[in-house]
Amino acid sequence: MKKMAIKLVTAAQSRQRLDDEGAVSAEYGVLLAGVVAVVAVAAVALGGRISDIFDAVLP
Repeated sequence: MKKMAIKLVTAAQSRQRLDDEGAVSAEYGVLLAGVVAVVAVAAVALGGRISDIFDAVLP
């Protein structure tokens, strides 16, 4: 009886780990989308000045 309970708990923990991995990858996707949005807004805001900035930094 004790072995069966241990197997059930182990199976439940394994299943939960798989569910957590899916949640973590979704969170990374949302984080990546946020970074892309910030870069896009910065590029639009700076417009043509981006090349001047790079020329100043990288002669």
